[in-house]
Amino acid sequence: MKTLTELMRHLTRPGAVELALISGRNPMVKLATGAFEALAPTPLTVEGVQGMLSTLVGEARATTVSDKPSQWALRLEGLGPVVVGALRRGDVLNVRVVRTEPAQAGAPTPRPPAPATSAPSAPRPASPKPSKGVQILPTEKQTPAPAAPPAEPPPPAPEPVAEVPPAPRLVVRPESARNLTMLLEDARTVGASDLHVVAGRPPLFRLVGELLPHGDPLLPETVETMLLPHIPERLRPVLDREGSCDFSLDLGQSGRFRVNVSRQRTGYKGCFRLIPREIPTLESLGLPVDIAKATHHHQGLIVVTGPSGHGKTSTLAAIVNRINCETSHHVLTVEDPVEYLHPRRRALLSQREVGTHTKTFATALKGSLREDPDVILVGELRDTETVRMALSASETGHLLVSTMNTPSAAKTIDRLIDLFPPGDQAQVRMTLASSLRLIVSQRLLPSADRQSMVVAAELLPGSVALGNLIRDNKTYQIPSLQQRGKSLGIVRFDDSLADLVRSGKTTLEIARAYAESPDELEAVVTGKRPGAPPEGPPSPDGGKLLSKMGNLLNRKSA
Repeated sequence: MKTLTELMRHLTRPGAVELALISGRNPMVKLATGAFEALAPTPLTVEGVQGMLSTLVGEARATTVSDKPSQWALRLEGLGPVVVGALRRGDVLNVRVVRTEPAQAGAPTPRPPAPATSAPSAPRPASPKPSKGVQILPTEKQTPAPAAPPAEPPPPAPEPVAEVPPAPRLVVRPESARNLTMLLEDARTVGASDLHVVAGRPPLFRLVGELLPHGDPLLPETVETMLLPHIPERLRPVLDREGSCDFSLDLGQSGRFRVNVSRQRTGYKGCFRLIPREIPTLESLGLPVDIAKATHHHQGLIVVTGPSGHGKTSTLAAIVNRINCETSHHVLTVEDPVEYLHPRRRALLSQREVGTHTKTFATALKGSLREDPDVILVGELRDTETVRMALSASETGHLLVSTMNTPSAAKTIDRLIDLFPPGDQAQVRMTLASSLRLIVSQRLLPSADRQSMVVAAELLPGSVALGNLIRDNKTYQIPSLQQRGKSLGIVRFDDSLADLVRSGKTTLEIARAYAESPDELEAVVTGKRPGAPPEGPPSPDGGKLLSKMGNLLNRKSA
């Protein structure tokens, strides 16, 4: 009988989407065409399938499989995210391993199925409930499970496989119990960026931008027990009054998390953003080192922008880390909540949290001007008063660094100005034109192997040309400046995408989905000139036309 490693190798074949391990039948691989191909001439035994399932998900989970479908989300090195489904009916143990990413670009991504049932038989006695911290993914749809493969097995002799890539090395996570700490440890183990805990749904991990279920649906009282003990006392009235609250959570060995707890229709909901244990650097994030040049200014404004969840806070942390390592400045941060805890290095760091150490961002900014700071970091420019204080600080000898949820550098400038009433906008433009040092607009997109995320960044540094456009209320001309401003250090977003494609960090197909001008991006990457419009009929000779007109005028005058 073939080993699990040998069978798993077939999932790396182009077009392979599912591995079927059913006791009493030959092991089979399902292709993107829907056809099943036998992988061995001998049927599998119950003990053999049980052992393979134990290798994948652990013995404790494998022994709890019953007539209720169970699923586990795993990450296998060489394969990436997979879903393992298991079902037992009498003496038939049915295990499916489904790739959540196809092995070949363009192959359809299968919907993770529950294992198919065979002919009904007496169910085995109820087994104890599975331990609840590993990726057990119960089927939540109401439609019946897909039918089993045909009773007649495919031809026993499989077709020879030309070249099969090396077998993936299985990565099995430790056992865990159904509690919040274990769920968070599981999320960190598999590389998730977020954990969602919602009443009535399984815990959800965000992996490479996708939400994957992890366990059984949670009862409302279970979610309440998970979340409420971790909410600080000062925020409980806020949750009751406003329906949501934000705070940071430090669980020691499990790490730090940014938490949002809210109430919704089915009960409480918690969202946990996993904060890396190590302070990131610009290099580790894949950001241009030119960003570090902006930190050499003694005063001015640096804004990091992008959609929510696209790494702006990590970029701020990397900027502060660079200042902390290279200078002896006083860096004052105001965050809601404090996420990264910066260690003591060369700089003096004062980290303040809104709601704990200060009432609002604006209040903290007003007081910070008397604390002799060199650099002020504001978690987010949310309102007019905060922006007003930030611009004032950037004019009075401080370097101010902050974030905004805007889609591009040009729109960030418009947003900063539009926050103010019309009567104040002329003065805001003057201040912004002289104090703006850099805008970084970034987005995260899947890597070429879809195992991680890579960052594409647009850079718009302050310059005389940019200042003139802002001052003269001609921000609509900023895209034109970006087209010709490479010598000024300007990096367009599509240029950053092109660099990622050329270096193999992502694919052209992925980059096109994020590009501002997909056709132009493809032309730049492939070197093919975009299709030119068809040539029209040749224009008449201009000299001949003038000659004919002259002759005509002479005749009329005669």
